[in-house]
Amino acid sequence: MSVTKFDNQGKILAFSAVAETGTGLILMIDPALVVNLLLGAEVSGMGILLGRCFGITLLALGLACWPDRSRAEAGSPAARGMLLYNALIALYLAYLGTAGHFGGVLLWPAVALHAVVALLLGWTWRTDRRRRATSP
Repeated sequence: MSVTKFDNQGKILAFSAVAETGTGLILMIDPALVVNLLLGAEVSGMGILLGRCFGITLLALGLACWPDRSRAEAGSPAARGMLLYNALIALYLAYLGTAGHFGGVLLWPAVALHAVVALLLGWTWRTDRRRRATSP
């Protein structure tokens, strides 16, 4: 049985939504742990408060992009938002790892994961646009 582009977009969006929701929850509980694993740095004071704010944001993003029929369509606001987030966070984390000289054990896996999700979301969006342009 063949998998349609809708199914691919929905699966990628679901994976990303689950990952960001989980990361948001962990950031809300223990932002210092996440910062240490990603950047290899210690955080305290206002950094803890901002980390929890970022956790709330990721939780909201994940839930807002939780796929259903309308959100999983290529070009939907949820898919576009998750594409933009994954592309920009991959670039920013890569910048922190290279120019910022930060590096926790999860930094480069996080960069790779976000880059792959962004590429897959972009690929399914582009494929769907081409398919729509050529179909009568």
